[in-house]
Formats: sequence, structure tokens, C-alpha cells
Amino acid sequence: MSGTPWTQHLILVPVLLPLLTGAALILVNETRHGLKFGIDLGATLLLLATALTLFWRADQELWPGPMGVYLAANWMAPFGIALVADRLAALMLVLSAVLALAALIFAWQGWSRIGVHFHSLFLFLQMGINGAFLPHDLFNLFVFLEVMLAASYGLVLHGYNVTRMRASLQYIAINLVASLLFLIGIALIYASTGTLNMADLAPRVAALDPADHPLLQTGALILALAFLTKAAMWPLGFWLPSTYAAASPPVAAMLVLMTKVGIYAIIRVWPLAFGAGPLAGFALDALFWGGLATLLFGSIGMLASQEAGRMAGYGAIISSGMLLASIGASQTALIGIGLYYLIGSTLACAAFLLLAGLIERIRTPGAALIALTMEAFAIEEKPEEPVGVGIPAALAFLGLAFAGCALVITGLPPLAGFIAKFGILHTLLQESAGVPWPTWLFMSLILISGLAGSIALMRFGVRTFWTSGHLQPPKLQASEALPIAFLLGLCVTMTILASPLFAFLERASHDLTQPNTYVDRVLARPALPSPAGGPQ
Repeated sequence: MSGTPWTQHLILVPVLLPLLTGAALILVNETRHGLKFGIDLGATLLLLATALTLFWRADQELWPGPMGVYLAANWMAPFGIALVADRLAALMLVLSAVLALAALIFAWQGWSRIGVHFHSLFLFLQMGINGAFLPHDLFNLFVFLEVMLAASYGLVLHGYNVTRMRASLQYIAINLVASLLFLIGIALIYASTGTLNMADLAPRVAALDPADHPLLQTGALILALAFLTKAAMWPLGFWLPSTYAAASPPVAAMLVLMTKVGIYAIIRVWPLAFGAGPLAGFALDALFWGGLATLLFGSIGMLASQEAGRMAGYGAIISSGMLLASIGASQTALIGIGLYYLIGSTLACAAFLLLAGLIERIRTPGAALIALTMEAFAIEEKPEEPVGVGIPAALAFLGLAFAGCALVITGLPPLAGFIAKFGILHTLLQESAGVPWPTWLFMSLILISGLAGSIALMRFGVRTFWTSGHLQPPKLQASEALPIAFLLGLCVTMTILASPLFAFLERASHDLTQPNTYVDRVLARPALPSPAGGPQ
């Protein structure tokens, strides 16, 4: 696309860079761990720099709209493929790059070396996740989700053992069914509206003949089932805790973000298709009640769990329930606060999953004997024991990091989780017509989920750090401790910079309530003329 400012091409980088780098790394011999890690790290750092640049440009409104629109092959929407970078998409790209950087550095010394093509799969996963945040039509969203899932299948199986294979087969089967539902849903939506372009969908739904409403609603509900399966809404999220517990820590940390992709898709599609007109607010009540059921399910599961991985999984389910109920409550003010909660809970759950792999090293001799027996019979592969000089005061680091994760996940003061939950409760209490009983139920479940998480994590912490007797300080490498400290440091930064971050999130949520701006910007983006004066 000659004539396009070079900054416009940055929108393509989060998809193109991991694709090309991952393909190139397939050709590099698996024994060259340092080279593959260095290339992967360089690509991830470039992705983070690109995401931050897009974030800055979108927030400073350096593009009209304010959003950047990239027309692939120079075909105008709704006929061509376009990538759209607005405030929300740029924010999710930054979150994706941050988590990828932390997970990659954590995997450097051990987990990336126990199987083949870890770095290529890791980059393809980033491509799929990034691509899911950028497309403007449902079919390309499906394509990027399938790339994301295909890479995650290989990564969940990475360093396979019996437990991991069992959990991964369940994970693969559930997501294949969800993908089939996705295809059926978009087929029905296309049959009723004649388009899959998100910007083109809004005016067509508003002008749709009432006789075609049932077909559109059926397609939208089936599509929502696919999104909500990936977002782990009850009862569709039963697969998540087992998968989190079985996957290697760096892969599990990336899975936390993948559950938020389904929520992002709902936030992106629903205001465009059902933000106005005769179908305004379609199925939001069902989303609200599904979110409440997910909150309750996650709270019960958290109390019943004994393993750190399963507790983190139920923590992610609780966060999904909180976000889904906030979206279903149909209050614009809740969207910005919900996005703040999404960022904090994702960072904390990812840090906790990385931490869980290190806490395993200080288990009691009895637990170690059981693990050794399971390893002998299950033929389990483990990453190599780290070599070199360990980190001083390793036990103190593990204890403090565990406390930080617990505070954010449960929403206790003073960190970001408390600010987010307090903001949600405060907003719910500000309803001008009085607080109805469903809202009181929502607030009660928010408090119950925090109490359940506090009890479960306190019980785990006491058993791990206090009643286990004399604990042998484990060997920790800087590459393992720094990612956890980095993620928790971002949670602390979110607490300190809550005011400017909330201001940004309010602007992002305001953009979602103005679908006409999105529609006009995407559909009005002109193709560039060829040097001869005609279209390219």
C-alpha cells in the first residue's frame, strides 16, 4: 500500500512479526536453545514496543476516529480484510505482549527445552491472540482464534505426561466443538444479514426485516456459546481448572489471557450488532445471570481445591464471571472498571501460575515421595534442574509473591483487585432508580467470591509455608523470579496510577458506546489510488 504513512503499517506488525519469526525458527536446530530463545525474545520485545506505540497513537488520537484502519490488499471494507486498532485493541495488545514476555523469560532455563518447537508454537500463539484483537469481521476473527487454539494445543501437550495428555484431549475436544458452533453461528448471521463485517453489521441489523430477527438471534446465541466456552462461563468452563493445573506454568500463564479473548469478542461484537434498534440489549440478561452462576461456581471450586494450579483456574473463572455479569448489567460505567479488573486479575493469575511451579520445589518429603511415585508410573517429563547460583532469600521471595498474588486475586486492600471490586460495588450502588434485588445478589456474590478466595489461598499458604516444618530454600534463578516480580510490580503500578488508568479506560469504554464512529471510520477508509490514478 504505497502512499500509506509508515505508522499505519504498524497495525500489521503484531500479526506478521510472530508469523514470520515462528516460521523461521522451525528451521533452527533444537539443540541451539540460546539462539532460538534470543530470536523469540527479540521478537516479543518488538511486539511490546509496537503495542505501546499503537496504544499511544490511539489514545492521542493521532488517527481519525480515534482508530487506525489498515486495509489489507487495499480493498475497502466491507469487501476486504481490514485490521482496526483503537484504544481497547491497543490495550489488549500491550497486555498480550507483557504476559508473553514474562512467560517466555520464565521458560528459558527449563520448560522451553523439554520438547520441540516451543518457540515457534509460542510465537504462533501470540500471532493468534494479537490477531483476535484486531480484525473487523467475524470470519477473520474465527481464523485468528483457530491459529491461537492450534498453537495452544501443541503448547498444552508440551513436555507431555499422562495427566497433561488427559487434560489436553479434553481441552482440544471442547474447543473443537466451540469452533464448530462459531462456524454455525456466523453462517446464520450471514444468512440473515448478508455480511460478516462488524462495521457493516450494525446498520444492517438496524434495518433488518422483523421476519429475519429469529434467524439472526439464533445465530448470535450460537456464536455467543462459542465465545462463552472460551471465556469459561458456567457450565461451559468445566475444562479450565484441569487444563491450568496440567499445563506447564508458562503455558498456563498464557491460557489466562486466552480466556479473556472470548470476553473481548463479546465486548466488541455486541455493542455493534445489538447496541441500538429493535434488538438493543439482546441476551444481556442471560449474560448477567450466566456471570452470576459463574461467580458462584468459581467460588465453590476455589474452596474445594487443594492444588495451586486448580485454584488459579477457579480464580480465572471468578474473574470471567465478574466481567460477564458487569457486561450484562448494561451500565456503561461498569465497562471501564471491568477492564481495570480484567488487567489486574489477568496479571495476578498469570503470576500465581508461574509461582505455583516454584512452590512445588518446597513441598514436604512426603509430598515429594508421592510425586516421585506418580512420575515413575506416569513417565512424566520435568524440566532440568536449574544450574548456577540461586537467589538469596528464596523462601522470603516466594512468600511475599504469594501474598501479593492472593491480595489481587481475592480483592483485598490495598492492591488493584481491591480498587476494581470497590469501583464495581460503588457503581452498582449508584443506580438512580434504587438498587434492585439482582444487583444486591451480584454484590453479595462479589463479596462471597472474595471470601472464598481468601479462605482457600490462606489455607494453601499456611500448609505450604507454615505447617510444613523446616523448609529447604529452593534454587531459584533470576529468569524465574524476575517475571513474577515484574507482573506483581505492574499490579502495584496499577494501584499507584489508578487515576490516569481509569481515565484512559473511561475513554476506551466511551468508544464502545459510540458504534457509529467505528462504523463510519471503517467503512469510510478509502483505498489508495494506483500511480496511474485508478484503484490498486
